[in-house]
Amino acid sequence: MSTIPHRHAAQVLSLLALCFAAAPTRAFELAQDASNLTFSAGGHPVLTYRHAGYPFKPYVAQLCTPAGVAVLRDSPSDHKHHHGLMFAVEAGGVDFWGEFPGRACGQQRQQKLESSATGLTQTLDWAGTNGVVRMREQRTLRLHAEPGLPATLLTWRTDLETAPGHTPLALGGHHYYGLGARFVTSLDKVATFQNATGAPGEVVRGDERLTATRWCAVSGPVEGKTITCALFDHPANPRHPNRMFTMAQPFAYLSATLNLWKESFSLKSGQPLRLCYGIALFDGAPPAAEIEKLYQRWLAGCGAPTP
Repeated sequence: MSTIPHRHAAQVLSLLALCFAAAPTRAFELAQDASNLTFSAGGHPVLTYRHAGYPFKPYVAQLCTPAGVAVLRDSPSDHKHHHGLMFAVEAGGVDFWGEFPGRACGQQRQQKLESSATGLTQTLDWAGTNGVVRMREQRTLRLHAEPGLPATLLTWRTDLETAPGHTPLALGGHHYYGLGARFVTSLDKVATFQNATGAPGEVVRGDERLTATRWCAVSGPVEGKTITCALFDHPANPRHPNRMFTMAQPFAYLSATLNLWKESFSLKSGQPLRLCYGIALFDGAPPAAEIEKLYQRWLAGCGAPTP
């Protein structure tokens, strides 16, 4: 095997560093209307966030790979309350996940919205059917624009605090409550999963599993191509590593959970719940080592949530 002569090694390293430094960052353009924020790159949509006009909660309606492949499904007929990429739990006995007629389902109501070319910050009041606000959330989404990223990379931060008169507030819900993604129909029944530990996880029912792991990824066919969506859990999150919920039957779903179905979380006044997750969309099916590499890069670039 040939090697680079020692006298040229420094020159080669300098050239590589120069090439990386010269790599352009990804430029995003933002378009906003009464209901949606749409982020694009090179004229192609990357992320659509429905910030208003929703019945119960705002959400990421669509997210695309670098090649422009859209992977999320919004409000399918079998589960109308599944909205692309969404965050919800039960709070004080009020279900903010479901959207069922005749059931006391809560709403996440927008109070303030700020946006830029790389993301948004939204203030939300979590209110019950009687209009009483249980919690306030500050939600921040950021699209990463660093050079050389192998995937579309999004950071989702949620800070939850109690409303006056609602402390302590018990957070709970089903085993899949948390930050969850519903995928397009071509992944149904054929999606495959991998995670950082390689462990199969706890079987809940059917093929539904919960695995304590720092990241989990789903792969499958979309528009004749293979895509992979990885969900990253930040080490500063409570109960890290979170339990990653996975299922392929009868439809593909992935979510990061705090295991609230077994252990509720007590939200106390002056002690906000701070969560930070990463969502990475790859074209193709990268091996675990490549996903781990991006996970570590995400940790270095996203910063730790403020205690």
